[in-house]
Amino acid sequence: MSGHSHAKNVMHQKGKTEAKRAKIFSKLAREIVVAAKQGMPDPAHNPRLRAAIQEARKNNMPRDRIERAIKSAQPGSDDGVNYEEVRYEGYAPGGCALIVEALTDNRNRTAAELRTIFSKNGGTMGESGSVAFMFTRVGEIVFAADKASADGMLEAVIEAGGDNVESDAEGHAVTCSVEDFGAVRTALEEKFGEAESAKLIWTANTKTPLTGDAAQTFLKFVDMLEDNDDVQNVFDNADIPDADIESFASN
Repeated sequence: MSGHSHAKNVMHQKGKTEAKRAKIFSKLAREIVVAAKQGMPDPAHNPRLRAAIQEARKNNMPRDRIERAIKSAQPGSDDGVNYEEVRYEGYAPGGCALIVEALTDNRNRTAAELRTIFSKNGGTMGESGSVAFMFTRVGEIVFAADKASADGMLEAVIEAGGDNVESDAEGHAVTCSVEDFGAVRTALEEKFGEAESAKLIWTANTKTPLTGDAAQTFLKFVDMLEDNDDVQNVFDNADIPDADIESFASN
C-alpha cells in the first residue's frame, strides 16, 4: 500500500487501549461535525461526510456517537462547536518533512502545543508552504483486497480516470487528482461497492530514507504529534523499512 503516513499504520498495529480508542473517536467526531457543517447532513449528498462516517465505522465507532456528531453540527444545536481547519508544516528530527492537519476550536492553543512538540523533540516547525511544495495533494480511495484482482482493479482505475493503484495483500490503494476525485470514486464504487476509505491526502514527491535509531526517533515524534487532541492527520516523506516499523509497533 502507498502508506502515506507510517505513523498512521503503526497506530493501528499497536492496538487500541480504551484511552486511545476514546481519543480516536473524538477525532473522528470532529471530522464528522466539520463535514456535516460544510454540506448537507445527508451522507448520500455530502461526499466528505460519507467518507468521515466510513472511517468512523471502520474504527468501530458506535452508531449513536456518529448520529450525535451529525446532530451537533446542525444550526441551533446546544453542543455545537466551531472547528477551524488548520495546516502546519515542518521537519521532524532526522530531516523528514511533515504536513500536520488539525481541527481546532482554538488556533493559538493548537499552534503553541505543536510548536512545543517540535522544539522539545528536535524538530523544526516552519511557515506555511515551507514543505508543502515537496508533496502533492491527491485523492485516495482504498478497497479491500477481495474486491478485485490487481489486474482487475488496475483496468477499472484506468477506465475511471484514476492515476495509479497499488495493490497488495491488504488491499488496493487508488490515487487520482483532486479534481477527478468525486468522479473516480463514484465509478469505482459502482463497480466494487463502498470503499473502505476515500479522502484527500498529501503524498511525498520524494522520500527520505530512515533506518534504525533514526527511524525509531522519527516514529516516536510522529506518535506524539498524533496524540495531540487537535491533530487529525500527519503526512510525511519518510521511507522506513517494515522491520523498523514492526519493531516500533511491538514496543
